[in-house]
Amino acid sequence: MDKRYQVFVSSTYADLQEERQSVLQTLMEMDCIPAGMELFPAADEEQWEFIKRIIDDCDYYLLIIGGRYGSTAHDGLSYTEKEFDYAVSKGIKVIALLHKSPDDLPRSKSELEEENYQKLQNFREKVSDGRLVRFWNDASQLPGEVSLSLNKTMRLFPAVGWVRGDSAASPELLLEINELRKRNDELQIQLNETQDSQPLIPREELADWDSSIDISGTYSLYARRRGQNTQYCNWKNTVTWSEIFGAISPFLADKAFDSDVNRFIAEQFSKVDCNNVSLSALVIETQDLYTIRIQFLALGLIEIDNEHPQAQWYLTELGMQTMLKYRVVNKGV
Repeated sequence: MDKRYQVFVSSTYADLQEERQSVLQTLMEMDCIPAGMELFPAADEEQWEFIKRIIDDCDYYLLIIGGRYGSTAHDGLSYTEKEFDYAVSKGIKVIALLHKSPDDLPRSKSELEEENYQKLQNFREKVSDGRLVRFWNDASQLPGEVSLSLNKTMRLFPAVGWVRGDSAASPELLLEINELRKRNDELQIQLNETQDSQPLIPREELADWDSSIDISGTYSLYARRRGQNTQYCNWKNTVTWSEIFGAISPFLADKAFDSDVNRFIAEQFSKVDCNNVSLSALVIETQDLYTIRIQFLALGLIEIDNEHPQAQWYLTELGMQTMLKYRVVNKGV
């Protein structure tokens, strides 16, 4: 079945026009559908909602970082960084191309403001953390880097893609659907057998609803002046299981990705000033997040959807009823 992938190209605008054009040409030669915001170089909040809808429709996210941080929104983040954070939160695979020596770029392509320069360094660190990135020095290198990286990503992480409407009901597609149906039936039988042989842990053996759990995490405070180093800080807190569920259950009323739940719990319980413009990368430790997830799974309060590259949490019927019990506002006597 002939399938095309849609790729969102994200970068600053004025300083990388030549580079973007080179990348867009490469994507079209690869039979991909490029998407980006060339028509909106100066973004605002209304356009940001439109940008998010475009990213939602894309299969992959391609980020090009040069020597500028870019225009910022009211929260102090550049729209390029906001696009990156949103793509990651949606579980979209990221391909990152970073300029190898941004300090050697001409002034017209460099970040002149000290604060934005430091934000750019922090953004580069964030993008590189736990992710394989590729480096470039000249626009002529980008077609090869894009082709190599995107082909590898498409092979390892095939996405949904787009199919022409006149081929949607082709014999190949019907055969594929039938094979998926049979595979789904097989997996359902295996799941039922597993559930029959391994009953859920009795609720009385689980931690008490009002018992406490120690959680911890990390965050960064970027330096506001050149020459200073970014501070990497730790936080910890002790909370009850009822406090955690009471806080996150409304957030899970609709499905939420692992990374979104991570940041939400950290923001709720870290006791760190989340309005600090120097603050970034506020998260809870991965193992603590896993413990919380496993506990609520064992209690039957949540389920996990693994259809996406990143797992999603959502409330069960029991979880919904428990949320209402703890969060509904009763009529005063």
